Amino acid sequence: MNERPVAAGKSSFDLIDPNRLFSELQLRSDTVLLDLACGSGSYSLFASKFIGADGGIYAFDLWKEGIDHLSRELAVRQLRQIHAGVVDVSRKIPLGDHSVDVCLIATVLHDLIQDKTEEGTLREVKRVLRPDGVLAVVEFKKVEGPPGPPFEIRVSPEELDGLLFPYGFGIAKKVAVGPYNYLSVFQKRHGT
Repeated sequence: MNERPVAAGKSSFDLIDPNRLFSELQLRSDTVLLDLACGSGSYSLFASKFIGADGGIYAFDLWKEGIDHLSRELAVRQLRQIHAGVVDVSRKIPLGDHSVDVCLIATVLHDLIQDKTEEGTLREVKRVLRPDGVLAVVEFKKVEGPPGPPFEIRVSPEELDGLLFPYGFGIAKKVAVGPYNYLSVFQKRHGT
């Protein structure tokens, strides 16, 4: 786990409209949010404005330096609803079955696909999400950059739909969350 992940240290948070993003997710004080491959935790920190002690935020990443930075920030801000950890999410997410309301994967799914670790990650996401759980994926629009990854590894909304359907996810909505990024919100299909 000492190896630096592909996009470690890069964050899309400053490129998106976080108010729009989290408004679309309709977080409540009792929501349990999983911020998957959270980097240094910008999305988790912003989400903490909506999620209180009755809920919780799990911020996991393989990048130890990012988790260390987030842990220091949590101590300074005295945020107790965020639980940060160094985790290889493609192998095992250290949460119980059906324990998460919302899983956020912000501009990292294209990296997981590139690394060929998306299958294990998506199986784990499906396992930890509640039957009515939501998977929220932020990705870069499939246009030439910068900013963002090279065009050939970007994931269009249609490609994302095709990728997630076999794991039991159906699209609920798609919205722009900035000039470069879109949000696709998926619902677990019943019986999956």
